[in-house]
Amino acid sequence: MSRILCAWSPTWAIANWRRRNRCDASPEPQSPPPFALLETVRAVRRVSAVSLEAVRLGLRVDQKATDALALVPELLTAEAEPEADAVALTALADWCVRFSPAVAIDGPDGLFLDVTGVDHLWGGEAAMLADFQARLAANGLPFRCALADTPGAAWALAHYGEDGAIAPPGEQAPRLAPLPPAALRLDIATWAQIERLGLRQVGQLMAIPRAPFGRRFGRMALTRLDQALGREREALTFRRPPTPWFARLAFAEPISAPEDMARVTTDVAAKLCARLETQGQGARCFEVSFHRVDGKALPLEIGLALPGRDPARIAKLFAPKLETVDPGFGIEVVTLTAEGVEPISGRQARLDHAREATVEEGLGPLIDRLTNRLGEDRVWRAAPVESHVPELAVGRARPLAPAPDARAWDRATPRPTRLFRRPEPVEAVLAAIPDDPPTQFRWRGQLHRVRRAEGPERIGEEWWKGAVEDVRIDHVRDYYRVEDEAGGRFWLFRAGLYGDPQAPPQWWLHGVFG
Repeated sequence: MSRILCAWSPTWAIANWRRRNRCDASPEPQSPPPFALLETVRAVRRVSAVSLEAVRLGLRVDQKATDALALVPELLTAEAEPEADAVALTALADWCVRFSPAVAIDGPDGLFLDVTGVDHLWGGEAAMLADFQARLAANGLPFRCALADTPGAAWALAHYGEDGAIAPPGEQAPRLAPLPPAALRLDIATWAQIERLGLRQVGQLMAIPRAPFGRRFGRMALTRLDQALGREREALTFRRPPTPWFARLAFAEPISAPEDMARVTTDVAAKLCARLETQGQGARCFEVSFHRVDGKALPLEIGLALPGRDPARIAKLFAPKLETVDPGFGIEVVTLTAEGVEPISGRQARLDHAREATVEEGLGPLIDRLTNRLGEDRVWRAAPVESHVPELAVGRARPLAPAPDARAWDRATPRPTRLFRRPEPVEAVLAAIPDDPPTQFRWRGQLHRVRRAEGPERIGEEWWKGAVEDVRIDHVRDYYRVEDEAGGRFWLFRAGLYGDPQAPPQWWLHGVFG
């Protein structure tokens, strides 16, 4: 059974928090002034959101800005920025990773956290919820929170129930019964229809038989009721894919020294790798996040060429990146997540406990260091691709990835190990007859006389991948492997066929044999 925490805050609170966290913003006073967000609707400035202080002074949403300022001259206003608020809410979702790795954004002003199995880290759900709200309040975010078995029930309690409500497992129905029908997240038309019929509580809707309820109020209303009660599952789109491979360390006092950060990285890696080893698993990617006391999360990521679970090796890969972390006033929580988890097995050692490392195990640490220092796109190996066009017959693959299913290169028609980035033109080409190999050519200003030659090997374009009218004879190539008098070996081709004065053949050098 899942346990879902819903956190909701008015739009004005998120906007005010974002405004105060800018570099040029002044600190929040002890007694906050009334605050409102303004937007332009049909060339008229109107209020789009108001704080609690503004509501107490008589302001409301959709009121003209001139009327609001006339009623409350000291009103503090700001432009409504839905896009910036969404960015701020996303940053807040990343901050919530310290409480759960599975965080979903709910509209413009809410969050869902799947806290199944993590409350024991705080000593229970009540202590976890209290810590969550206290940290949000310390940053100026008055979130209302609730905890229940389903997202629908948690949302209803957070918006219309008591702040900090916790519905025990399997008991969301009695907690939802006294709430208004709007707590079921119904559309306005359905909610208004229910209100006109005099139904004021969710409990009254629960008492209506399902068939008449669905006919009168629609399938969506019945679905919302079933989702809240747990009769029907509700899918959440998490900010990050939920993973069970997650470890967390919290500190009694914030840390900031580089050696302390290196030590806790090793400790949290050892904690997660112990679980991986118990389950016979390894991971290809690890992400450690340092959570500062001001609420910002600083993530670092490393990748492994092969699945691994050695905490010392993982911490060693993180070590060069720790100098980029600014601890600010201190780090209070560190989390580690493993991705790309797959089964791995140990190798049987000899009776004398001696075993030579495989090629992959010997190269693995070196490739990991190079990849994490230079970037994944700069460490690769060539792999065959199903194509007879030379420049398309090779692709990039991970250094220690298994061989692809593509057909290997034909040994009867050898190719240079490395092709030129672009074929280079050659001049002064002589051949006895058009289809004969060249007897001489000039490349980069030097004349080469051919002593031996093989060919031609005719290669055409992949005409089936484009329009038929784009097929041209100058895209046909005749390749020759030639050796000059000095022993140099070259791979030349003639593009085009003789007989077309509009597209005369041209000679190119595509690569050099080693």
